[in-house]
Amino acid sequence: MDDATTWLFARRRSGRERDRATARALLDALALPDPPAVVHVVGTNGKGSVSHALAAMANAAGRRTGRFTSPHVEEVFERISIAGAPLRPDELVAFVARVRPDAEAGRLPQAGFFEWTLALALDRWAAADVTLAVVEAGVGARRDATSALGNVVASVVTNVALDHLETLGGTLEAIADDKAAAIRPGVPVVSAARGAPLEVLRRAAFRAGSPFLALVDGDDRFALPTGFDPGAVPPTHVENLRVACATARLLGLDEGAIEAGCRAPRPPARFEIFDLGDRRVILDGAHDPAAAEALARALPRPFVLVFGALERKQGEATYAPLARAAAWRVLTCADGGEAAPPWPADARHDDPRAALERGLERAGPGGTVAVAGSLYLAGRLRGPLRHLRDDARRTGVATLG
Repeated sequence: MDDATTWLFARRRSGRERDRATARALLDALALPDPPAVVHVVGTNGKGSVSHALAAMANAAGRRTGRFTSPHVEEVFERISIAGAPLRPDELVAFVARVRPDAEAGRLPQAGFFEWTLALALDRWAAADVTLAVVEAGVGARRDATSALGNVVASVVTNVALDHLETLGGTLEAIADDKAAAIRPGVPVVSAARGAPLEVLRRAAFRAGSPFLALVDGDDRFALPTGFDPGAVPPTHVENLRVACATARLLGLDEGAIEAGCRAPRPPARFEIFDLGDRRVILDGAHDPAAAEALARALPRPFVLVFGALERKQGEATYAPLARAAAWRVLTCADGGEAAPPWPADARHDDPRAALERGLERAGPGGTVAVAGSLYLAGRLRGPLRHLRDDARRTGVATLG
């Protein structure tokens, strides 16, 4: 398996800009059919949470559903699921063994890791007779590989905020315009966008002749099921569920299935709580200023912050709202190749595990530690946090070890 995953991760665009044409060429060369029905999910934040919830709703309704999300937190298998079950290692190994000879002989288009994982998803979905696919975009929509898919029955634009500025543009309007490329003629659009980006999306939907459902308009289809208590989920997740509910109702899913999807587990590192005996850690992948603002509002006070961001991201702007709200701040690196950033903090550790230990020590009995800034950081600490939680359950004492 290691050899197959290494090969997959080694696929590169080799300087080529993102474009949907390469993905389409790869899928066609592999004779992979588009799923019979696709829900395309784009947006700055909440894409993964909406995709997980909507797929859970569809599975509960009896639809054989595939889900494609990115990035993964710990393992690549998280990216692809069928009927709620993640991709199996043997499925990845078999796919790589089948395509690798032609890819290395130059008989297939030169594609990057993301395009290959999308192809892997379609391959497995076709074999499993998936009838509905919930597909999360990678970056934007105009040049994203997921935009190569046809049979789209609903387009979801969760929201629009400043992220991927170097790729999508430096203004909210430019970013919204890129994401509006997900809107297909006549296909319904669901969005929780607000302000100027919302108007960009409305105009694009009007030009395409596509029905447009906006959360801010008070449409009843965004309502949570009557039997579901929104207090059962973090405040950061409620809007995502409303978007998933509206999309599910467009698809004709029954209310029981929608409620079941609302109760389904959230994806990893989205306000994920680890109880470690006498203290608690909240792990969240918030990696842009808008997500950090929302997380800062939702976190209990007081809390100790452990923060790390990728260098290419808006790290300092993302750090700022969380740093203001925190009682104590520890900076670390999100990626093994980078050092902890030089921004003002109470402590700094290049090693995320050391940063977590320092944060837990500072929080003390009854305290809360929030880990945020990057899903890559979450991936590096989620395993150790599970170890701590298991220790606490078994012995009452959490030891990082």
